[in-house]
Amino acid sequence: MTRGAWKKSSYSGGGEGNACVEVALDHPHIAVRDSKTPARATLTFPLPAFTAFLAALRDSPGAKE
Repeated sequence: MTRGAWKKSSYSGGGEGNACVEVALDHPHIAVRDSKTPARATLTFPLPAFTAFLAALRDSPGAKE
C-alpha cells in the first residue's frame, strides 16, 4: 500500500462500490474513512492495533474465506 493512497475493499458492493470503508497508510498509522462520504471524518489507528483487529476478524467464527 502506498502512503496516502486510499484503497477500497474488494467487498465494497455493487454499483459504484461505495458501500464500504477505505484505508490508507499514514505511517505509523492506518487511516480509515467511509467511502460514501470521503470528505468527512477520518479515523486513525496505530498499525499494530489495526493488524490485530484484522487478524481477529479473519479468525472469527463467522469470517468468510
